[in-house]
Amino acid sequence: MQTNPMYTSLVAVGDSFTEGMSDLLPDGNYRGWADVLAGRMAARSPGFRYANLAVRGKLIKQIVDEQVDVAAAMQADVITLVGGLNDTLRPRCDMGRVRGLLTEAVERLAPSCKQLVLMRSPGRQGPVLERFRPRMEELFACVDELAERHGAVVVDLYGAASLSDPRMWDVDRLHLTDEGHRRVAEAVWQTLGYEGADAEWRTPLPPSAPPNWLARRTADVHFTRQHLLPWIGRRLTGRSSGDGLPAKRPDLLPYEGPAA
Repeated sequence: MQTNPMYTSLVAVGDSFTEGMSDLLPDGNYRGWADVLAGRMAARSPGFRYANLAVRGKLIKQIVDEQVDVAAAMQADVITLVGGLNDTLRPRCDMGRVRGLLTEAVERLAPSCKQLVLMRSPGRQGPVLERFRPRMEELFACVDELAERHGAVVVDLYGAASLSDPRMWDVDRLHLTDEGHRRVAEAVWQTLGYEGADAEWRTPLPPSAPPNWLARRTADVHFTRQHLLPWIGRRLTGRSSGDGLPAKRPDLLPYEGPAA
């Protein structure tokens, strides 16, 4: 990877992780790591263009059907692809099908850009990660194999202790905080060959006193009512949080946005 490269365009493909939840801005929109990354790249390249096709809740089949060809047609310098994790969190998941669809996506995107970026997604410490860890690691093994075969780079967020810390995750326990998204943007930035602004993005947060029993139970009740039960309801009825929502930034246009 070259040092301080000059890329002139970026297209981000994926689900809620790439859309930017839960990095909420004052105007009610989500920012997220891809916007932060685009802002930093734009500061290095006048006229830099950016599109973000990600939509929350999308499964890998939906990403392939709805986003991949659109992204490939844009002929951007850099394309980021993060998908499949929503599939692994479903009660039933055909991992062979997920691997096949991810392979299809990479085979279509890699020839259309100068640099394809794949990721080993972060995982929050706790019982959910432990339950689905085998599926996640099978997905990430596929990511590594595809990257080697097609000349993509892999951003290893799964191996970063800092991003497994529960304090890096929002109250919904599914999406990163603004600080988590900032660290992901830094990780992608460095993987693309730019000089790092934060060499310690992997470094765990300083230890802190754990919350007391009452605070933990209060947080659990809030999480269950506000996030877990609605999530289960959508799974049982075949609905998604992204149903009917458009792509975040559907056109590859000049970008002026957050640079840090």
